[in-house]
Amino acid sequence: MGVQATVVFTDLHGSTAVFEALGNVLATETITHITASIAQQFELANGRVVKTLGDGVLALFPDGASAVKAVVELQRSHFKRMLRLPKDTAMPVRIGLASGDVELVGSDCYGDAVNVAARLCDLCGPSQIWADAASLHQVSEAQGVTFRILGPINIRGRAEPCTVYQIEWREEEASDFLTMQGELDPMVMAGESDALGRSIELSWLDHNKSFKSFDLPIHIGRVRNVDFMVNDPRVSRTHARLEWRNGSVLLVDVSSYGSWIRFAGASGADILLRREECVLHGEGELALGASFSDPTVPTVRFKVT
Repeated sequence: MGVQATVVFTDLHGSTAVFEALGNVLATETITHITASIAQQFELANGRVVKTLGDGVLALFPDGASAVKAVVELQRSHFKRMLRLPKDTAMPVRIGLASGDVELVGSDCYGDAVNVAARLCDLCGPSQIWADAASLHQVSEAQGVTFRILGPINIRGRAEPCTVYQIEWREEEASDFLTMQGELDPMVMAGESDALGRSIELSWLDHNKSFKSFDLPIHIGRVRNVDFMVNDPRVSRTHARLEWRNGSVLLVDVSSYGSWIRFAGASGADILLRREECVLHGEGELALGASFSDPTVPTVRFKVT
């Protein structure tokens, strides 16, 4: 049976580390409890939970507005929940949304929107919500909720790139005004995603370098034989790797002490990566080996063009 729906995928970021910290039995109980809570919250918000996926949930909503409202409320309640937990057991949620035709078969569902939502969930950072343009069509921003365009992102298995937005959900950072989501020309967006024209610029102190998509992968680190050197003792010999994957620039942390990402104009928290990865888009900064709270941290500016 086919239905028109907005698909929501959630994933608990950092669940592997929780198994290391708590052991298999307690970690399984903790993750199962959180996913069950997420599923219940979706059902109370007029969503249909299709299945739970270990540390994730797949749900369907009748329209984009109800899905956006549900995931924003989930992020806010989960964030408050994490504040009460020890750091080694706090798992932020990543969420992907996509709208379209969905085919219901037994206890599962299939379709392009399902694949897109799952991929956006994989690509976004901790505590982020990424949504395709279709899921935000005729959905208004609300107090404390804004839609920030990330541009076209290629989704594995799709011929055309997907126009993606990040839903900013922090209550204390209200939108300047309420706005109706507008349509973008898909041909223009598709043209902008041409890999031959994509590049990333890196700068640290007076050291500036630009890399085309076909130059990737490249490495950032402390030693001279890496592609972009940051000479600071807190930076690992090989600290991070930049890859070109599925039409996006991906930062992969391979360091000892981690990498922090801050996107220009973003209202969400800084993203911490420890042996994890995140898509880079637009402009921002990378703090290597320490957080942005340290004024002496080596900070690399980046710009994806």
